[in-house]
Amino acid sequence: MIDHDRLFKELIQTFFWEFIELFLPEVLDYVTKDSLIFLPEEIFIDVTSGDKRKIDLLAQVKWRGEDSYFLIHLENQAYNQKEFERRMFHYFARLDAKYLLPIFPIVIFSYDEPKRPEKSQYTVNFPNRKILEFNYVAIQLNNLNWRNFLNQPNPVAAALMAKMDFQPEERVRVKLECLRMLVTLKLNPAKMELISGFIDIYLRLNATEEQDLETELKQANLVEEEQIMEIVTSWMEKGIEQGEQKVIKILIKRRFNNIDSALENRVNGLSSEQLENLADAIFDFQSLEDFIKWLDQQN
Repeated sequence: MIDHDRLFKELIQTFFWEFIELFLPEVLDYVTKDSLIFLPEEIFIDVTSGDKRKIDLLAQVKWRGEDSYFLIHLENQAYNQKEFERRMFHYFARLDAKYLLPIFPIVIFSYDEPKRPEKSQYTVNFPNRKILEFNYVAIQLNNLNWRNFLNQPNPVAAALMAKMDFQPEERVRVKLECLRMLVTLKLNPAKMELISGFIDIYLRLNATEEQDLETELKQANLVEEEQIMEIVTSWMEKGIEQGEQKVIKILIKRRFNNIDSALENRVNGLSSEQLENLADAIFDFQSLEDFIKWLDQQN
């Protein structure tokens, strides 16, 4: 299962100011960029339901020209949730009580459906009085047209275009343009791998689409084609490896009725060469213990 919150947190922590520049450039006018500090993870317990709620990302930054700070609180919402705006207010209230600093709240709505506009406000009203009006910035990716970000040389744009609004027949074109932008940014290998991995997770093409992408790359005659093909080859290798893992786990489950999650994780950690060796050895195992012994020998 994809850990959406972790992926978005890693992306935005790595490219925090690029994210702000892309969606909230006015903030750059009153912040000291080199003052950025990411605060420790905040966990709140809902005393009514007993649920634990975790803040996705909390940054402390300094006002420009002043010796005081404010917080930027960012949440990624990967699924549609009833009364989410109330939850955002609860986060705001608890952070306000703890830090006693101004808070700038932001939500990225990253799910595919529904596409109706999300709320960006929580209010409490009585017939003769407004008690509360709490506002936050709502960035709803499935309501943003990917074409509007094509000419913005920004690594966050290169990643998030994969989650924006496009037609099914545009999937190959969107991935091509994400790649084109990625290689022109001249990022270091670690940052490039982060962005390319994000794109591939959220815009995974089927076999036919992969062929169409390769054809598009050849026809485009791109200067950066070699770099793009290195990324595409990496995606294909990862896809093949994940496919091998899936097939082998199915075979093991059929052979030994079932395997627990711990053994599944050990299979997930095998290299491509080890997976090939396991595929050859699997029918020689007489028991689940033989399989576990084989895994032990791979360390």
